[in-house]
Amino acid sequence: MPLGIRPALADFAIAYSVGLSMLRYISSRLLYTVPVIWLVVSVVFLLIHLVPGDPIQQMLGEGASAADMQAARHAYGLDVPVGQQYLKYWTGVFHGDLGRSMRFDQPVLKIVSQRYPQTLQLTVASMIVALLISIPAGVRSARRRNRWDDRTLSFVSLLGLSFPNFALGPILILFFSIQLGWLPVSGSGSVAHLILPAVTMGASLAAILTRMVRTAMLEELSQDYIRTARAKGLSERTVVYKHALRNALVPVLTVVGLQFGALLAGAIVTETIFSWPGIGRLTIQAIGNRDYYLVQGCILMIGLTYLLVNFMTDFFYSLSNPRIRQ
Repeated sequence: MPLGIRPALADFAIAYSVGLSMLRYISSRLLYTVPVIWLVVSVVFLLIHLVPGDPIQQMLGEGASAADMQAARHAYGLDVPVGQQYLKYWTGVFHGDLGRSMRFDQPVLKIVSQRYPQTLQLTVASMIVALLISIPAGVRSARRRNRWDDRTLSFVSLLGLSFPNFALGPILILFFSIQLGWLPVSGSGSVAHLILPAVTMGASLAAILTRMVRTAMLEELSQDYIRTARAKGLSERTVVYKHALRNALVPVLTVVGLQFGALLAGAIVTETIFSWPGIGRLTIQAIGNRDYYLVQGCILMIGLTYLLVNFMTDFFYSLSNPRIRQ
């Protein structure tokens, strides 16, 4: 065998082994998502059917005749046993049919697809707010360890962790909207409408990330390569932001990916407070109206997004750290 072919075969064998390992890892993660989605939707399906009350009577009103109510039950497939409804629902899911909303009299998939971009926009804005706050605050806290500004930032981050969205949102509305009149109270349509909900959702995440950035920066600033960079005469700004921060952000960005799904699921409270027309507020409305198919569609979309974000985070992290594929 020519000498030049052996290294090529060795490289091919290594690439094949890595690719096979990645394929096994991706397959296992995808298989893991199937029972999770099934369990979430099944639990929601059973719980909403256990809640007392008649959704058809709530939709038509108390004055509706028995014939009209029976016709509506038949139209929405509620005149058959719960077991048959469950099987029929999953059959429709596999065919891309999530049912028809009783409240809006439209396909659930159409309603959810209209509201979902609004929630995604709010989630991305909240993540940007959290990163803009946490990275400078965490770096500052690490550089000024055990000094007054470090203690102040640690106290503020602890306060942010302890302050729930349902309390922070009304306070922001009272101060910035009612007292100062700077921002709209609720609704959507402009950047001004987005600010208060994004700050409300991003505050708790900013507190978490600030503490993580501080811890990661303290660890990196104590490494030998940082001492070497300083000994070479590099400026403190270059040492901190170009070398230490770049390595410190690797575990932080992993948590950011995982928290993105949590933000999306946690948008229910914030969207309700600010009347934001997203999938979170739609879920609350559907529960209040006992709109079975719409509740299940909203939960299914939130669950799928959460699992997709977690999967992508694990995937990209496995590329940078092959040890987690073992």
